[in-house]
Amino acid sequence: MTGPRSSTPGPRVPRPAAFGVDPGGERLARIRRSPHFRDGVFQNPGGAARTRPSGSALDFAKVFFDKETRPLRAPRGTVPVHPTTFADLAKPPATGLRLTWMGHSSVLAEIDGRRVLFDPVWGERCSPFPFAGPKRLHPVPLPLAALGEVDVVVISRDHYDHLDLPTVKALAGTDTLFAVPLGVGAHLEHWGVSPDRLRELDWHESTRVGGLTLTATPARHFCGRGLRNTQHTLWASWAVAGEEHRIYHSGDTGYFEGFKDIGAAHGPFDATMVQIGAYSEFWPDIHMRPDEGLRAHLDLQGGAPHGVLLPIHWGTFNLAPHAWAEPGEWTKEAAEEAGQAVALPHPGEPFEPAGKLPAEAWWRGVSGEVRRTWGSVGALVAEPPKRG
Repeated sequence: MTGPRSSTPGPRVPRPAAFGVDPGGERLARIRRSPHFRDGVFQNPGGAARTRPSGSALDFAKVFFDKETRPLRAPRGTVPVHPTTFADLAKPPATGLRLTWMGHSSVLAEIDGRRVLFDPVWGERCSPFPFAGPKRLHPVPLPLAALGEVDVVVISRDHYDHLDLPTVKALAGTDTLFAVPLGVGAHLEHWGVSPDRLRELDWHESTRVGGLTLTATPARHFCGRGLRNTQHTLWASWAVAGEEHRIYHSGDTGYFEGFKDIGAAHGPFDATMVQIGAYSEFWPDIHMRPDEGLRAHLDLQGGAPHGVLLPIHWGTFNLAPHAWAEPGEWTKEAAEEAGQAVALPHPGEPFEPAGKLPAEAWWRGVSGEVRRTWGSVGALVAEPPKRG
């Protein structure tokens, strides 16, 4: 026989540190004054975007757990990561601009004597928990400390695959500045970044770091890290202009007409880093397919001689039903058809957009020969790699 239940509430479960905190005080007041914040939430360009899978949960489950396509969402062998060293990055780029894709959306940009680190994620999982959530499909190319000094870290949004607690904590012990969208600074302060090292921007606002001008530009996405999506932190793409070069990082975004406006205001760009992975017909408003990413790149140039496209947000985490190598294959083919220069580096492989571009379809070595079958799922039909 059991006794009566106690009416005394149990101990409060602490909120995981990785959830961050909601903005408050003057930061929240500034959010509420933003022209992009209405009806209690930040608004997307082009109207509301669907941020959850469209269709029924059963339809999504059938696609995501399909026995034939699920194995294609991870490489069949070891991803060939470039063995980047400190020495690779210690010598200044001959042309004044060098990019090193570290996987997913993480890029080190060395531009006109300054070093910008976009969306650094060095954690093993993009998740609030160390034991669950999407796990890396390849290791980071080199330790974070081996990058050397970074002038500014640029964050595009507060999702786990763009804002990583262990990485931020490591960088908090350096002298680097952080440029973040409006509201995201609350997380960073909570994790130990001092307010004087934060540059927190609304869309169309700019800040100067050394000789660089960094501008937060619109994107079509959403935000949130906790169990509730309050839409109280902004998401952004970024334009960075130095004395000689201009670059653009899309973060996550669905395609929208505003790319043309960004290009007209801040381009043309010597290189664009554009999201081309984690797309699905279940969430068409918030992520771009490779063909849409190429279209965005061309829009950003505003009809000027086209710079180099660096595809990002693919190959590192399994975040969508498509095959892991599909974004690279599709982008390569679409760029060739359009006569567009595209860089396809191994993770960790530095290159200069004005120099020889990495163009090897390196993913085929661990995916087999691939051919596109863009159907409702967008899967790849792959043959096993040949063993020599």
